Amino acid sequence: MTAPASSGTATRREPFQWLALVIGVVYLLVGIVGFTITGFDNFTEHDHSQTLLGFAINPLHNIVHVIVGLLGVILWSTPSRARTYGWILAVGYGATFVYGLIVANNEDGNILNINGADNGLHLVSALAGLAIALWPARDRARATTSAGTARR
Repeated sequence: MTAPASSGTATRREPFQWLALVIGVVYLLVGIVGFTITGFDNFTEHDHSQTLLGFAINPLHNIVHVIVGLLGVILWSTPSRARTYGWILAVGYGATFVYGLIVANNEDGNILNINGADNGLHLVSALAGLAIALWPARDRARATTSAGTARR
């Protein structure tokens, strides 16, 4: 009697899944630590003195980081869900990058308290999202056939 192929073997994760998890954890931690700097008052305040490692933040910005982080922690578990997270990062942070270019020097419209460092990080996050979404999956069938052939 043959045991099912999945018994006793751990689920192999794709590299882009690990990238989604790492990005999610980092954004979640940044959001949580951000509240120790900004508190919960002045929700959309534009204050250049409220920074975390040079990145401008405010309570609304922290909430966005927490949500993006939670999504990464939740969605990394399967390749298709990780790719969904990649598209969320690519589209969301791509749009945030464009928004930041427009409002970074505008006191009135800058409700997320975005500065130049944030814009750079948002662009990198959008590109990381594209990498997650478009990363080629390993060809498990070929790897299994190659491994089986090598044993003979």
